[in-house]
Amino acid sequence: MPSFRISDAAALLGVSDDTVRRWIDQGTLETTGAAPAEISGEALAAQALAMAKQTGDPTGVASSARNRFVGLVTRVQRDGVMAQVDIQSGPHRVVSLMSSEALTDLGLEVGSLAVASVKATTVTVEVPR
Repeated sequence: MPSFRISDAAALLGVSDDTVRRWIDQGTLETTGAAPAEISGEALAAQALAMAKQTGDPTGVASSARNRFVGLVTRVQRDGVMAQVDIQSGPHRVVSLMSSEALTDLGLEVGSLAVASVKATTVTVEVPR
């Protein structure tokens, strides 16, 4: 079973090392018992899922799309008929191209809360060597 050092776990969860240590001390995140402390991949995955549920989807809309990213609009670039909208969702940057009309209709501007949903027929998975 894979395990991760505190610093690696913190980077993967997008939090500080101190936060991971605090979770360990509070019993929120279990270690493998190894010294120095390591967190099992299974425990880390469970924590990632729990953190994802904390960021609720503000739309309240039922959707078949499972890849939904709640975040803040960080950039809006309008160029005639088309617009580009960047959304920062945790450590993920999602970029959407849409019509300028859709941008106006949605009232999107930097700082707006938004949900990007992604539907794709292909998902590529890579692992480190």
